[in-house]
Amino acid sequence: MSEQVKTREEFKKEKVDSQNAAEEVRPVTKRVRVRLIPIWLRLILLVMSIFICVMAGSAVGYGMLGGGKIADVFKESTWTHIIDLVDKK
Repeated sequence: MSEQVKTREEFKKEKVDSQNAAEEVRPVTKRVRVRLIPIWLRLILLVMSIFICVMAGSAVGYGMLGGGKIADVFKESTWTHIIDLVDKK
């Protein structure tokens, strides 16, 4: 039982010293980020997903909740009728 007992502060000091020594040895490297999906493709995907969500939402709202046929939401006459109702013509 001749082992020396270390205090908590001594362990912390050794840990900090070892971290500082490791940082000094490690060369500074600049991290290069490689994008899997380019920014222009992300923008196109965003616009397409917004368009699909709007069309799906209007199909659900008009077809299922409104009581109409789902295919009717894609007809021009439906939208002119909705615009006429909103404008009160």
